[in-house]
Amino acid sequence: MSSLFDFINVLFASVVPVADFLWDFPTNYDWYSSIPIVGKFSVAFILLLGGGIYFTIGLKFVQITQFKNSYRQLMSRQRSGIGTSALSAFLLSLGMRVGAGNIVGVTGAVTLGGPGAIFWMWLAAFLGMSTAFGEATLAQIYKEQKGNEYVGGFTFYIQKIWGDKRFIGVGMCVIYLIYNMLSIPVHTFHVFTAASSIVKEFSDKALSTTGIEYYSIALFIVISLAIITFGGVRRVTKVTDKVVPIMAMLYVLVVLALILMNLNKVPLFFFSVFKGAFSPDAIFGGAFGIALSQGLKRGLLSNEAGMGTVTQASSIADANHPCEQGFVQALGVFFDTIIICSLTGFILTAGQLWTTNSNWSDLKVDKIATYLTSIKELVPGTTLDSVIVVFASVAFGLFAFTTLLGDLVFTEIAANKISQKESFMKAMRSIGALVFVPLGVLTVLAGLQLDNLWYVSDLINVILILINIPTMIVGRKIIIKAYDNYLNSDGSRFLSSDIGIETEVWNGKKD
Repeated sequence: MSSLFDFINVLFASVVPVADFLWDFPTNYDWYSSIPIVGKFSVAFILLLGGGIYFTIGLKFVQITQFKNSYRQLMSRQRSGIGTSALSAFLLSLGMRVGAGNIVGVTGAVTLGGPGAIFWMWLAAFLGMSTAFGEATLAQIYKEQKGNEYVGGFTFYIQKIWGDKRFIGVGMCVIYLIYNMLSIPVHTFHVFTAASSIVKEFSDKALSTTGIEYYSIALFIVISLAIITFGGVRRVTKVTDKVVPIMAMLYVLVVLALILMNLNKVPLFFFSVFKGAFSPDAIFGGAFGIALSQGLKRGLLSNEAGMGTVTQASSIADANHPCEQGFVQALGVFFDTIIICSLTGFILTAGQLWTTNSNWSDLKVDKIATYLTSIKELVPGTTLDSVIVVFASVAFGLFAFTTLLGDLVFTEIAANKISQKESFMKAMRSIGALVFVPLGVLTVLAGLQLDNLWYVSDLINVILILINIPTMIVGRKIIIKAYDNYLNSDGSRFLSSDIGIETEVWNGKKD
């Protein structure tokens, strides 16, 4: 088995330098990296950030003016028996957005850039809300009906915007399917990490990858995901409708409990965030650009706004107007980053491990250990240590599990761009649930991590950014016209002809 994994790692080794180059370009050139502030950011992050600024201004700060309306649209009733409700689509997208990165990624941002990174993370989320609105609106406009379901997403609207060439849509779909499939083993690893943390709190020892506990976890992951996935999109949304609120509330309640026990540290949190945003502590590098870059990167990558990777959820919702899903998905960015990531940031900032832990330089390398140790620092010398760590670990495990579900169901939705035949859908479910999930399980049981495999996901991730944001810029008039149409509508059903285009779903007579 080890030889097989080694072969896979070697096979993808050539991807590593390419992925690194694209993510860093052009910061990997001295002439660019020497530019103050700007030289810290690659083209990919400038596109994400610039796209957020562009759509925030172009849509007249839609994330502020329509914030209250977002909640109203979230709870609106489903109009027909086709597709899903706005709430189901929101929870499915949240299952993808709120993942292990909300803990591991935020921990990395704070340990590298200090508490000030959280401020820039908030800024990235604010701008990302407008980008999310734009891509979700496009996903709704160009969705297609398949039986009693809707399918769509960025692979659909990219094809339409770039001349409606089928090979473009199919090509993007293939790239996305590879990306999603190769992300599955990563999230599988996080489920094991959460389970191991829980057991360690009770037994005070690390689990062995050859022990019965690990094999039990492996069976649960493979069997449960297969059962859910083979039920199709509707079964997955039924699960996320129940699991996502539980995991979100569990995490919020855990951190609120920590806040109540450490009310005196709340002012410290905000002071550290705002002070560190512009004058970071020397222990984190002492450079303004480090806090800025780490915060923006985490915010942009956490909520996935502008990457197109959550637009499948936007497309499956039944709506009266495409912009309604735009409002809902903008709210998803707010919840993911402004709420969930900020709660993680409080734990790390209030824990102050860099001042209380003599082993800080070694500890910060292990993001999960840093996070869990910070929790214990906030409840020192009490029996609540283990209880709160367990609850937080359960939430972390659910974050990873729902992301796995999202990977699998988004793969199915996107695959409709290639073929809508049921046999093809079953094949895609089988590849995801019965090949890539077991692959992730086997790598954990073998005590290995396929580092080079993860680099393939990183490579495709940056490719998606380099394609999706420019596509949104090209299609900006459609987004803006749709928004203006919404503002001027009398509540009647949207027609694509009203903004000068023709689509499959938004046609016919007005209600």
